[in-house]
Amino acid sequence: MAWIALIGAGICEVGFVIFLKLSDGFKRLLPSIGFSAFSLASFYLLSLALRDIPIGTAYSIWTGVGAVGSVLLGMFLFNEKKDWKRLLFISFIVIGVIGLKFTS
Repeated sequence: MAWIALIGAGICEVGFVIFLKLSDGFKRLLPSIGFSAFSLASFYLLSLALRDIPIGTAYSIWTGVGAVGSVLLGMFLFNEKKDWKRLLFISFIVIGVIGLKFTS
């Protein structure tokens, strides 16, 4: 169950980063509310995961999922640069997250 909470926390982290971008510096109400909701959910789920998963592993995976998801959604939602170098380095993050899962 802790791993499900951790993955959910990472997905919520992606959500709060996207809503942070959409909030335009907290000038837009609905995206600001979305940011608040997703960030609270993310931290709550991370706190649940930390009951059973070591903090170094949980935090690394949480930030890894958030980073990869944010970069990929940035490419598709906000037309950020798409090139093989970015995808290569994103794959290194994914490999690291998988490695941490298998060594925990």
